Amino acid sequence: MSKSFWVVADVACDLPASYVEAHEKLIIMPMPYQSSEQEFIYKTGDEVNMPAFYESLKGGAVYTTTQLNIDAYCDVFKSIVEKGEGLICIPLSSGISGSYNNAMVAMEKTKKKYPEAKIAVCDSKSATLGYGLLIHHLLEERKKGIDIETAENLVNTMVPHLIHYFTVNDLKCLYRGGRLSKSSAYLGSMLRIKPVLHVNEEGRLQLLEKVQGRKRSIKTLAQKVESSINPKSGQAIFISHADCEEDALLLKSYLQETLPDIKDYLIAQLSAIIGSHSGPGTLAVFFLGDKR
Repeated sequence: MSKSFWVVADVACDLPASYVEAHEKLIIMPMPYQSSEQEFIYKTGDEVNMPAFYESLKGGAVYTTTQLNIDAYCDVFKSIVEKGEGLICIPLSSGISGSYNNAMVAMEKTKKKYPEAKIAVCDSKSATLGYGLLIHHLLEERKKGIDIETAENLVNTMVPHLIHYFTVNDLKCLYRGGRLSKSSAYLGSMLRIKPVLHVNEEGRLQLLEKVQGRKRSIKTLAQKVESSINPKSGQAIFISHADCEEDALLLKSYLQETLPDIKDYLIAQLSAIIGSHSGPGTLAVFFLGDKR
């Protein structure tokens, strides 16, 4: 069996096509989402269609998402283990999706049929480019020749240190997703309140504070990164946005002022899988720190 294992993730990691295409033995599984009239499949490369998607949300469209099912994972796992190769699968956070549980079931089913198969499944407890950053670090370590067991330990050790901060521009999507009461959403919109949130230790969304105005919310994100990031050099910062690239670049400029030794940035569109729930104007930043 080849020591170089495959990495399996899903498109909720928001890694752009250019990144995915540059890496071998990396599978990014497509995911379904739906409107009231039609079902869609979001796949790597569809980030180019996101401006139109977010325009539809601004126009009142509503989308829902569906977890990856057991059969989808079984098919991917089978395609790898039949080659005599191993894999580590890291699904979207179990705190917001059932994909992780389905991947665990698929692993057990695959191992029953292929007892010698080397398969590991880890809960990312992460989303969008926070999830993507986890994959990035794993791929960097894989280049050094680590095996699956070491990779599994690495992922589980890294997850509690993977910090997610984000803000949203429109509170309606958080209300529709059950993250905010109707009165809070209405009042917040009237007062130009912009919540700053994070993903906690269980991989669930959690409100940190409320600030007034978009620019102040972006400044707050930058300040939180500056106070929480560790180390302050030699690591990557990933930024995802829901069709608000200018705001993403502004956030990056704030970070470059206060963290001059950070050189590695990735900015990418937020996918329909996450953007369906967070809405247009979502801005998020991801990095490593002492704790979430």
